Amino acid sequence: MKQRIFSGWTFGRALYSVLGGIIIVQSIMEHEWMGLLLGGYFAAMGVFAFGCAAGNCFGAGIVPQTKVGTKADIRDIEFEEIKTK
Repeated sequence: MKQRIFSGWTFGRALYSVLGGIIIVQSIMEHEWMGLLLGGYFAAMGVFAFGCAAGNCFGAGIVPQTKVGTKADIRDIEFEEIKTK
């Protein structure tokens, strides 16, 4: 957990953390307690690197799989000519 918090900081993570902190402070000053949830969520995304702050907006760590070692050579491709009338 320490490694996740202290490494891999990007501009997006820092931005989420700072904006979450600003929302928390503003919510406390205005006595808008529901804003604490919103600010806490954004701050946690930045600090703990989950969600969009970690670059995983499209899925949690989904990495497209590629086939290794199946390079098709151009000479191996066969074409069939189709004649039209």
